[in-house]
Amino acid sequence: MPVQNASAGWRGLFVIVILSGSFLLFLIQPMVARLALPLLGGAPGVWNSAMLVFQVLLLAGYAYAHALARLPLKKQAAIHVGLLLLGALTLPPTLADIPPPLPGWEVLWVPALFLATIGPVFFLLSAQSSLMQHWYAASPRAKNPYRLYAASNIGSFAGLLSYPLWMEPEMALGEQSRAWAAGYLVLILLVGLAAASRWNVAGGAPQPKQVQETAEPAERVGTRRLLLWLALAAVPSGLTLSTTTLLTTDLVAMPLLWVIPLGVYLLSFSVAFSDSGDWARILSRYAPVPLLLVGSLAMISGGQANPVIALAMVALLFVLSVALHARLYALRPPSDRLTLFYLAVAAGGALGGTFPALVAPVVFDWVYEHPILLLAAALLMPQFPLLPFLGRFWQTGRWPGIAAGLIVLAAAILAWYVALAVEHGNGSQILLGVCALAVLGLVVVGKRWAFAAVFALLMIGHGGFSTLETSAAGVRSRSYFGIYSVEDTDNGAKRQLTHGTTMHGWQWLLTERRRQPTAYYGGSSGAGLALVQAEPDATIGVAGLGVGTLACYRKPGQDWTFFEIDPQVARYSRNGTFTFLSDCAPDAAVVIGDARLELADTRTDRFDILLIDAFTSDAIPLHLLTREAFETYGRGLSEDGLLLVHISNRFIDLAPMIAGLAEAGGWHGLMRLDANPLEEGLTASHWIALSPSKHRLDRLQGASPLEWNELPPPSSRIWTDDNASLIPLLRL
Repeated sequence: MPVQNASAGWRGLFVIVILSGSFLLFLIQPMVARLALPLLGGAPGVWNSAMLVFQVLLLAGYAYAHALARLPLKKQAAIHVGLLLLGALTLPPTLADIPPPLPGWEVLWVPALFLATIGPVFFLLSAQSSLMQHWYAASPRAKNPYRLYAASNIGSFAGLLSYPLWMEPEMALGEQSRAWAAGYLVLILLVGLAAASRWNVAGGAPQPKQVQETAEPAERVGTRRLLLWLALAAVPSGLTLSTTTLLTTDLVAMPLLWVIPLGVYLLSFSVAFSDSGDWARILSRYAPVPLLLVGSLAMISGGQANPVIALAMVALLFVLSVALHARLYALRPPSDRLTLFYLAVAAGGALGGTFPALVAPVVFDWVYEHPILLLAAALLMPQFPLLPFLGRFWQTGRWPGIAAGLIVLAAAILAWYVALAVEHGNGSQILLGVCALAVLGLVVVGKRWAFAAVFALLMIGHGGFSTLETSAAGVRSRSYFGIYSVEDTDNGAKRQLTHGTTMHGWQWLLTERRRQPTAYYGGSSGAGLALVQAEPDATIGVAGLGVGTLACYRKPGQDWTFFEIDPQVARYSRNGTFTFLSDCAPDAAVVIGDARLELADTRTDRFDILLIDAFTSDAIPLHLLTREAFETYGRGLSEDGLLLVHISNRFIDLAPMIAGLAEAGGWHGLMRLDANPLEEGLTASHWIALSPSKHRLDRLQGASPLEWNELPPPSSRIWTDDNASLIPLLRL
């Protein structure tokens, strides 16, 4: 008994071990994604690929913990601590050196990169939570081990937030790696102490019989329950990635926005896996309300570009995750099946991540995975009617089925009414129809199929018809780097390319105006002013093809090269969708690949003018705006060369950072803010011109009919490949 009493008193140690392991596990996720940014840029697919790898490794770790739990506890401890020590040989974490991807194969190459970089240690840390809970339960006097899962998710949540708010702004990447390695070594010591606390519990053998005396009676886990575990774990996991895609496509691709949905997802476990369960019951009961109201926006193309709607989508993710995880927790087995339960949860998470990360980008031309997963949540979530008499009604006789069918029929008519109102832009009718559909949805809560049907009709009516019509018309495409739509507007007078809700460029379709520069690239823009002055024999490079607008500044005798990372974007110019390139610069080279990597391989002093216009929507590829990147640009420019950087952005003020980079690199700079272009078809734009030669900028300014301004005061800290954070530059 003395040993048992002592072992039962180590609960605090196990909480610390579990919390620390989860903190390190989820601290390294954004850290490794940040390590990869110089190679991969900020596309939402990068984070989704990373998340898929993490979920697969988590599944492997839980399988390892489940297999290890079958052995005597002493053997478990010896094997696990030994493997943790071997894993330390791979530290500190650094990006793996593997061959670059072929164009179009990024969806497989990125997961391979992450696996090679942190596979071993992430695999071992993934086993920590379930294995430590199993060790804790080995004591006959241990309390409910599932309660320790809350510590795991609190640690995970803390690790996620610590990276963008503390580690990324304050530490260089090398320091981050070393700090993480130090934490890993401390964790090995803590695991050793946890093993020592259970070393002599009944000779180190598992105690299923004694554990069962303090837990629920043993029961068989049937196939139906196992499948339900998988589904309840898969849907919130998939929703986390689809919500991330919505956020990062049209807001900004940065670790802070990557980790918010994941942090919310993890926090939902802490709420759902609570013994009291008060908040879980409240959120589960009222989850249909936000699902109907906020989820109704899920099929509006680009509807999440509004920050308020984006925040509402994150809140919806939290509520649905709590509701589904609460149902999952209610179906948990006795503690002797604990590792099997967590293995099923991890398998569901991996399946849920596979759908938006690998399947959806190939199968769909839009983010259809998000409404599909919301519909799955509607089918799986607990059904608690808001009014008790409705709950009794839906459970009696055959009349409820007929009533539910009539309500669904009425919802279909209302959905058609809302779709017509959306088409004609009638706001009051849209609001009335959506509210009526939401009320019908709340009435049928308790009749699962009918609730899901009303919700599906609500999504389709409220923007879904136009989204589906765009797909049916074949004018939208999806690649690893984004979702693009081509649309003819103004009664067929012009054609534009959009990424989410951000216009990438457009072209007049009228023959006499087809070569006229448009959007951010007009004659009054910084790019237009510089290119008009370019020498007839100048060599010009452009990072970012877009629709090819800049090509129409080409003069006979000039040598032009475009760098484009996404083959799909280049395809629009090659297949005649946009004809700027074929009309104005048919002999221009188009290099497919990351502009910075390709420029690093080009010869020194090649370009007289180099334009950096490679942003995807409002996402900032940090690796194109670091000190090392500007050194690459400087090597590629001639002695009297000119670098032009397009910094138009809704959410981030890049001018101070560019000023800081210019000061650090010995560049001279001017800024052109074309806020109110007078010519038809132009859009406000913000360009910065830099040159190692002040004389070159004097010529640019002196020959310009429009005003160039001095750069603003520089940022106190400039971006490097080793240290960069967008937070100080956010326009809050």
